[in-house]
Amino acid sequence: MSRAVEESNRAMLRARDAMDRAYAQPLDILALARIAHVSPAHFIRTFRATFGETPHRYLQRRRVERAMYLLTQTDRDVTDVCFAVGFASLGTFSRTFHRIVGEPPTVYRRGRAPADVPTCFAKAWTRPSSFG
Repeated sequence: MSRAVEESNRAMLRARDAMDRAYAQPLDILALARIAHVSPAHFIRTFRATFGETPHRYLQRRRVERAMYLLTQTDRDVTDVCFAVGFASLGTFSRTFHRIVGEPPTVYRRGRAPADVPTCFAKAWTRPSSFG
């Protein structure tokens, strides 16, 4: 691996880590591109080439992942979960959740009980995939 590719990967990892830390905050491409020290267009292209999905798709998946946990492990309303994970609209949250998980948030909550397995295994089994 060339030094330039390694530096690019590190920059993308810094931006992805920032997305992981602040997933519930409003994030824009310009701020993420600044973290990676590249232009916004180059950031989107490089992020997709590095991780296999666009920054927006990654952020949505990360937010849905957190919502899955909150829906099964807490008694919070779906609306509360929606806003807690960073969505601004319940409709967008429900549509995105359904597209990624395969069922609406209320159905997902009804069909899941907290598992009696180590958390690391449960997260690995239930993590939404962007690869189908």
